[in-house]
Amino acid sequence: MPLILTSPAFSQGGEIPTVHTCEGTDVSPPLAWSGMPPATASLALIVDDPDAPDPASPQMTWVHWVVYNLPPQVGSLAQGASRHGLPPSAREGLNDWHRANYGGPCPPIGRHRYFHKLYALDVVLPDLGKPDKAALEQAMRGHILAHAELIGTYQKHGR
Repeated sequence: MPLILTSPAFSQGGEIPTVHTCEGTDVSPPLAWSGMPPATASLALIVDDPDAPDPASPQMTWVHWVVYNLPPQVGSLAQGASRHGLPPSAREGLNDWHRANYGGPCPPIGRHRYFHKLYALDVVLPDLGKPDKAALEQAMRGHILAHAELIGTYQKHGR
């Protein structure tokens, strides 16, 4: 069975609700996963936007959330987990606002895609402090057992 990542807040390719964006209360969306390989020791999550700043002419990938050492037995994260609901072993890294928490969609122009990427790892990572996406990806190298993606979209209202 493949690793699957879903959200009760939005479907694959669907619009991310405003509550999870800078136009709302900017809380992390609820996420759920299944199909982890038996040897999974921890999970990592990266949420990013490859369409920044303009989907018609993307120039960079903007990182919205970096989480590692999620325990595999948890199975889900509730809405707002970044603020008040991550498991004790989980650690948040730095997003591109240089904050160690979730920063929701806030596209300056157009409809952007937001990739929620979940990785099943064969190790519990050492304390990396507050790694950025590149540092977490480097630490995960050689330890990824499976990978799942959930893509949501968002465009600011009135744009």
